[in-house]
Amino acid sequence: MDIVQIEYELKKRLNIPYVWGRKQSDIWDKYSSFIYKTQSFEQLLKRCNHFSDPLKNYTLNRWYNFLSAQAVEYLFCQHQHVIANKNPYDKLIDFSIEGVAFDHKTSVFPKAYQNTISYAQNHELDLIQWLYKNQSQEGRKHLKNRLFIVLYDSEKQDHWKLKSEILLIKKQIDLYINTFSMDKLYKFDPGEGMIYSAIIWVKK
Repeated sequence: MDIVQIEYELKKRLNIPYVWGRKQSDIWDKYSSFIYKTQSFEQLLKRCNHFSDPLKNYTLNRWYNFLSAQAVEYLFCQHQHVIANKNPYDKLIDFSIEGVAFDHKTSVFPKAYQNTISYAQNHELDLIQWLYKNQSQEGRKHLKNRLFIVLYDSEKQDHWKLKSEILLIKKQIDLYINTFSMDKLYKFDPGEGMIYSAIIWVKK
């Protein structure tokens, strides 16, 4: 995977407002399913040019989030202590680190979270539990091990744009994996068994 090229393509998306307009829909997911095989932003625009504005925005957002997540998973799996999950349809596990299975989730610092970024960084477990409780209700919602990459833009508050900063994300992933220890993971039981989790901060 050429992460430099992916970052280049993702950044072409940044000049278009990030507007969803509606919650995730199985029908709209089907209409926009070509995002999984489209890496060129120009090709993406051509394929959804005839869409209504709401469906077009929905498609651009899904593509942006998917391609970024795909690149992030690739970055994790380049490390020798990380083993990729060979089953691409498994929604609970993306990879294992030193034998511990994880899903990963890139999230912008949530507006609805009632505390500041400073508080969150000093009370990471509080934010982690908030993210588990308030995560999307779609197919990837689960109470299993998860690594959260939390994005925070201190200047413009355009947190979502940091999903395109693949090389910046790489630096933080590399630092995390190179210093990985089970002792550093947060452990808690929400009622369905012990969860192991952590936050990797990406700030700009």
